[in-house]
Amino acid sequence: MSAPKVQRITQKDIAEGEDIDFTEEREHWNSYKLKDGTTLKTKLVLKGVKRLQKWNQDGSPIYLINSTNVVRAVDVPKKLKAKPKVQTFKPV
Repeated sequence: MSAPKVQRITQKDIAEGEDIDFTEEREHWNSYKLKDGTTLKTKLVLKGVKRLQKWNQDGSPIYLINSTNVVRAVDVPKKLKAKPKVQTFKPV
């Protein structure tokens, strides 16, 4: 069995793609316990979707997404925390 053919996506493909509206159904937080005791919580937040005029080998359309990763450090051990910095901003 040969490896699947990788499709090249060009700037033209992106320009000709269709922006697709969406609604959030659920954004799940992933949680990771680090060896230093910190818990990291991460999630991907979808900002935009574009459907290209290209299809995978199984016939399903190819989508591009614009997203951001949100990362929170929780339960950080006290020994890893620095002193809070004093605000140097002075209102005018």
